[in-house]
Amino acid sequence: MKKNKLILSNCPNFYRIVNFDYFEDDYVTDKLIKIYEEYIFNIDVTNYDELRIVKQIDYVLGKYLDDYLFRKKMKIEILKVKVNKSSSNIRKTIVESIINIFKRYKEEVTREIYISRWI
Repeated sequence: MKKNKLILSNCPNFYRIVNFDYFEDDYVTDKLIKIYEEYIFNIDVTNYDELRIVKQIDYVLGKYLDDYLFRKKMKIEILKVKVNKSSSNIRKTIVESIINIFKRYKEEVTREIYISRWI
């Protein structure tokens, strides 16, 4: 029980992510939430590196819920992710890919300047 409390203390967006109301035919969001839940509850809490990744994926999926442009970009980019079957931890590889997609998105957005027009 202490393991779950420690994990949830590192995931401030957990309930918001798990309870996110998405469209019925939005399979990408459904799979991302399932991967998130499976990954965070199957880590070794004594491993600092895994806790760091849990914090990052929690932050990234929180941004996924808030930022429509990122959500749109993620739905395109996640379909391009390739995972080797020989990988020892497939779920961790997918989670790291999600984090890398966010990092690339963040770099792109900081380079572009959006000018809104008020009517």
